[in-house]
Amino acid sequence: MTTVSRRGVEMGVDMNDSPEPEALPPNLKLLRVLVTVLMVTMIAGFLVIVALFVIRMPGGGTLPLPEAVRLPDGATATAFTRGRDWVAVVTADDRILIFDAETGALRQTVRIER
Repeated sequence: MTTVSRRGVEMGVDMNDSPEPEALPPNLKLLRVLVTVLMVTMIAGFLVIVALFVIRMPGGGTLPLPEAVRLPDGATATAFTRGRDWVAVVTADDRILIFDAETGALRQTVRIER
């Protein structure tokens, strides 16, 4: 196509003469489908993991701690743990003192042997 302008005669390409885009080869179509399926699978898997974290997280079901635990004279606490209805204190002299969580009464003393 030839166009005339103030600069003179120019040769140009008409926009309507542009080549049609070629169709994708079959192997690229398959690759495109596989990538799309992989993306959808990964998004679904991520959503399942997030949902499991939300569902399985404890919702404030923590056990209350006792106000105070009276240790025997001369005992120094080095560790503490809590069960459903008991409290255990490990002392510096290698004993485990198990107390009732509600009453605070000493239930059992376990000697740790070396």
